[in-house]
Amino acid sequence: MTDPVLSVRDLRVRFRSGGRETQVVHGVDFDIRGGETLALVGESGSGKSVTSFALMRLLPEAPRCRISGSVRIGGVELLELSERRMAAIRGPRIAMIFQEPLTSLNPVHRVGDQIAEAIRFHRRMSRSAIRARVIELLSMVGIPDPARRMHAYPGEMSGGMRQRVVIAMALALEPDLLIADEPTTALDVTVQAQILELLKDIQRRTNMAMLFITHDFGVVAEIADRVMVMYAGRIVEGGELAEVLSSPRMPYTRGLLGSVPRFEDAGLRSGPLGTIEGFVPSPDALPQGCAFHPRCPHARPGLCDVDLPDLTAVDGTGHRVRCLRASEPLATENTEVPA
Repeated sequence: MTDPVLSVRDLRVRFRSGGRETQVVHGVDFDIRGGETLALVGESGSGKSVTSFALMRLLPEAPRCRISGSVRIGGVELLELSERRMAAIRGPRIAMIFQEPLTSLNPVHRVGDQIAEAIRFHRRMSRSAIRARVIELLSMVGIPDPARRMHAYPGEMSGGMRQRVVIAMALALEPDLLIADEPTTALDVTVQAQILELLKDIQRRTNMAMLFITHDFGVVAEIADRVMVMYAGRIVEGGELAEVLSSPRMPYTRGLLGSVPRFEDAGLRSGPLGTIEGFVPSPDALPQGCAFHPRCPHARPGLCDVDLPDLTAVDGTGHRVRCLRASEPLATENTEVPA
């Protein structure tokens, strides 16, 4: 087995405000290998984006924020690098597609100039070579007539086209690892499918590793090899995609799966769409025991509200669950997601 492109161990993130420190990410561990897509799934407020920003070193500096643990890419410990050395890592080694393309692009600069900026910063290339590379990137992400569209401003492009430009920017320096933070959330389903296929095609051609962040298990089923489910800053379930989809053990995972609309139920009176009652707790007011127990239909008083469960292997496999009742049979729920 090849060495991982990214190796994360005991990642913790703490924010300080008003003289009080709050931990928002709790001991996250994972590896991603070349050509592999790991999906990080959870509701808004679960800590997914904070985790990705910590990997990129884009969070505020200490003392406002403290990141601890280990983040290694290609044997380099990112948390020990100066900002100058980290700037040299961003782009060639690790790149990110941010959640909202309209706010990721500068509205007063042409899209071609914004893509060229990263290339100019990291590579010694002539103006003509940079222009040719920008056209190549825009063509690769499926933008028609790239020689003309490179002179367009972001406001002159559709949401799907802007997202393609952001992807082109992230791929400009052929990174070893791409972090995609909900890249399809604001897009309609047709454009969403095109973007997912584009990312998979680029990954097949470059063997790039990808961390794909989303709240939608329907998207996960389309693109991921492995999946981690995050809740209240902790990984609560993880494993191979097929195993997690077919045998979810954590009630939170089951709730997320049950909330995905299924095509075969369209137009049928199959009852209301599944929901998870309540909200993700604030990081500075986590409940005792399992953080999900106030919302969990299977929580057992005196057990789930007392002890914080460890993330343990299921049946000796790579499937891991953070639930004290993971080994008990739960009520049957329809959690199937079309692959």
